[in-house]
Amino acid sequence: MLALNLVDLFRRAESLRDIDGATPGEKVALIEFLLALCYASGTHPSSPGEWDRWVGEGASLEGVGTWLAGQSDEDWNLFHPTRPLGQNALLAPFLEEYGTGPAQLVIERAGDYAQFADHHHLDHEAPLPAAEAFRVMLTQHCFGLSGRARISGKATLGPAITNLATGRLGGRVRVLALGRTLGHTLRLNLTPTADEPRVLNLTWTEGPIQRRSFTAKPPPRPVAGFADLHSSLGRSVLLRPKAGLDGERAAVDRVLIGAGELLDLDPAVHLQDAVISETRTGVSKPLWPSPTRDLWREAHALYAAVEKRAGGLYARLARLPKEQGRHGRSCDLLAVGLLANKTAATCWVTSVSPFAPGRASELHRASERGSAVAEHIARSLDSAAFAAWKVAYPNPKPADKKNQIARFDARGEQWKATEHPFHTLLDDVADGADVAECMPGYVEWLVEMARKFLDKRLDSLPPNGQGLQVRAAARARFEQELLSPRAPKEFATLVDGEA
Repeated sequence: MLALNLVDLFRRAESLRDIDGATPGEKVALIEFLLALCYASGTHPSSPGEWDRWVGEGASLEGVGTWLAGQSDEDWNLFHPTRPLGQNALLAPFLEEYGTGPAQLVIERAGDYAQFADHHHLDHEAPLPAAEAFRVMLTQHCFGLSGRARISGKATLGPAITNLATGRLGGRVRVLALGRTLGHTLRLNLTPTADEPRVLNLTWTEGPIQRRSFTAKPPPRPVAGFADLHSSLGRSVLLRPKAGLDGERAAVDRVLIGAGELLDLDPAVHLQDAVISETRTGVSKPLWPSPTRDLWREAHALYAAVEKRAGGLYARLARLPKEQGRHGRSCDLLAVGLLANKTAATCWVTSVSPFAPGRASELHRASERGSAVAEHIARSLDSAAFAAWKVAYPNPKPADKKNQIARFDARGEQWKATEHPFHTLLDDVADGADVAECMPGYVEWLVEMARKFLDKRLDSLPPNGQGLQVRAAARARFEQELLSPRAPKEFATLVDGEA
């Protein structure tokens, strides 16, 4: 059934607008799997020049469907007794004793992986539909967090089975180019290669790849081509089927998860979408999800990578021919990361930035200036909150200062509300608008919002003399900071504190 569905998907790739998932991470994992199938079937460009032709001429992906139609059904059986799709059948003797309910398979529901923690929800065996179980398993393979597996190492496959490593896409932001159709999206994200062999990881127990053991932590293994990369098994997983109402194995009621593959990744080859950034300590690493900085605020880094032809995906996007009109926006840039508190998933962070071939420079400038404006307004709100605090609390206790200032701090509301105007700015520029002409309206929009958010924070003050003094001090400081010498040049459009 799975293979037949995939056959139909590739045959309709040019009529399907997109592929979706229950979470941003699931969507990425599904696209990763489809890319693996393209490589495994030999349906991919072999050189940068061929990639240009593939994308420009819309090369057919029906060859993937034809290849899939010729595959054995047993190779695509999620519940095969000895080679289950995407799983490790070596776990079978231990599934009944050490397995848990299917919630463990779902990153967002599993909590941390601490094997000695009390997680009653994982004992529930409420069945998970087989199709959903397959999708969340792919997400585990890609994004699974580090931690300790809930499985006995000594009694099963070895002590290292409990050592769950961070998934291949975990700890960083994955960037995909989203095209007009699913077929367009896949072509945009296929890295051109002439390398062989085409190794697809259908199961742990068969195939040409020498799998790791679990007696000790092994060194990362070399990547055997892009099909191997995109289908790598980041977890050892085994699913127990449960008969559906019609007698078919249509659900999963028990799972067992242990350590999976460790890959030796070459950043230049295997991280072609990565945007390299520096930490505060000067360490260079791929752009990572942050709990304090929304992902949309990093759009300038994506556009800068295209503008500078930084290599990989961005160098290829820079070569796309410029198109005219709104339809010139041939793709968007989807950025996805998994935010975690140590070994427990917190939330998915995601952002979609418009991209128009030939306008990377303008989009970089718009996103950079848009971020600078937003940062300055946030600083102004911070100063306003401090000014309000000084008047409202003339004799504060040091321990109370933080909470007292937070009472007047509107930066949280402002940052949340800024995403829409920011994306509107980028949309307009991607559609051909001039950056300089767009900025005054953007500044006015953000300033007007900030004034309202500040006033709302000040509404809790009593209507007496001190309350009026606090309001006046906060508003005056905000307007003063807006027009301070360190303000971005775009604030020259503000006159006498009015936008």
